[in-house]
Amino acid sequence: MRFSKELPNDSPYAPREALAGKDARTLARALLGMTQAEFSAAFKGSPMKRAKLRGLKRNAAVVLGNVGTADDVGVLTRALDDEEPLVREHAAWALARMRHRAGE
Repeated sequence: MRFSKELPNDSPYAPREALAGKDARTLARALLGMTQAEFSAAFKGSPMKRAKLRGLKRNAAVVLGNVGTADDVGVLTRALDDEEPLVREHAAWALARMRHRAGE
């Protein structure tokens, strides 16, 4: 590629350990289980912090609602107690969607 270049080691766009090698479901479960302190440490100096943890948790719940399995029920159930109403609402939606997809 003509314009591509190696990222410097200290680039805020470099891959983060918190994201490395995880599929969508694994990453969604990890994000839903993160505390604000863990999120801040994992993404210090990263553009990901602009999305805010509550927005990423909401998106994670939507991912699990769409492609989650019974293995994801526990993390979604715990998210029903999240301090953010946005996360609680989407966790409830995801659980209902999973039940619907399972034909319950």
